[in-house]
Amino acid sequence: MKINNKFFRIAILTAAPVVWWACSESDSESDAYGNFEAKETIISAEVSGKVLNFSVEEGSVLKKGETVGLIDTIQLSLKKEQLIAQKKAVSSRTDNIFAQIRVLDEQNDKLVFEKQRIEKLLKDGAATQKQLDDIESQIKVNQKQIASIQAQNSPVINEQKVYDVQIKQIEDQIARSIIVNPVNGSVLEKYCEPFEMTSAGKALYKIADLTKVELRVYVSGDQLSEIKPGKEVDVLYDSGKGELTTVKGTVSWISSQAEFTPKIIQTREERVNLVYAVKIIVENDGSIKFGMPGEIKF
Repeated sequence: MKINNKFFRIAILTAAPVVWWACSESDSESDAYGNFEAKETIISAEVSGKVLNFSVEEGSVLKKGETVGLIDTIQLSLKKEQLIAQKKAVSSRTDNIFAQIRVLDEQNDKLVFEKQRIEKLLKDGAATQKQLDDIESQIKVNQKQIASIQAQNSPVINEQKVYDVQIKQIEDQIARSIIVNPVNGSVLEKYCEPFEMTSAGKALYKIADLTKVELRVYVSGDQLSEIKPGKEVDVLYDSGKGELTTVKGTVSWISSQAEFTPKIIQTREERVNLVYAVKIIVENDGSIKFGMPGEIKF
């Protein structure tokens, strides 16, 4: 029995390095390690007011362009009506000015016609130079009156333009009161409830596209020659029960600047001090969660 115990002890001691070597080989199979990330977008209110409707729930899937809420627009609508009324009042002044100009234009046409008639009579000796001078003087006076009234109209027209701009600004604010989801994705967090007051710039909810995730890994300078943007790589992640699932991913970005190895990241060569960040785009069927560790093989 003593011989057998000794044999077993020797066997265990002999096998231990083999097991350690096998584990080390398994760990070193992957070329880089990191964590999965997603592009998160925080959607904020664009106007201030009471949230009348807000159909967003955490975990819900939203489409780009989908209407998810409405902020009260009563005050904006009243302001728009006020501006329209003020513009109409200004327009009535413009109409009066244009009416005066039309009358003077008609007078000017008659004076020009009379001048042409007098010029013909003067050639035939049936009119005097004084008559021609008088009609030319009347034409000049009439044209000065037209120019004077047109000058009065210019500020009125400019005032109309100011109202037009203000009305467009109000219409833009009313349009922004409709909360429209700008991206496809799943709601991660919700920050607002119906009938709460909000303000421009205040966060309403956070959303991220779960169908595509990014795995950020770190590689050494020696490994850079093995990868490039657009290259397809094997991505591995823990699918549960200690098993690794392998999917395809595409290198989308490689940092141009080296950085010190993050403490939470493992690398193939532990002696490497400087590494380069690399992003890999991975199609996600829902199995990959944000923050999960992942690894790649070139």
